[in-house]
Amino acid sequence: MKFLVDAQLPRRFCGWLTEVGHDALHTLELPLGNRTTDNEILDAAEREQRIVVTKDDDFVQSFLIAGRPKKLLLVSTGNIANDELGLIVRGHILEIVRAFESASFVELGRESLTVHE
Repeated sequence: MKFLVDAQLPRRFCGWLTEVGHDALHTLELPLGNRTTDNEILDAAEREQRIVVTKDDDFVQSFLIAGRPKKLLLVSTGNIANDELGLIVRGHILEIVRAFESASFVELGRESLTVHE
């Protein structure tokens, strides 16, 4: 799977995804880095068929209202240390991948993974 990780999440989030065989790109790797607008992120995700990974509710609203991005992983862990976030991501990565085989909107919390139908 291909992912595009938004600015509010650490760059190492990409590493957690790539270490299990996925293609992950952080906004820091885009031409405008973390100054890339939401619309430019949506365009890149659509063009490259990437799942947007974010903490930003603006992407949830865009998904619900306009159907953009096509696939969305919302990280709703609140403020959390990067090491703890890494443990959560690594612990749920197989479930996340399985969820995106049939769903378009998946939410990762501290305790669980929610698949929105």
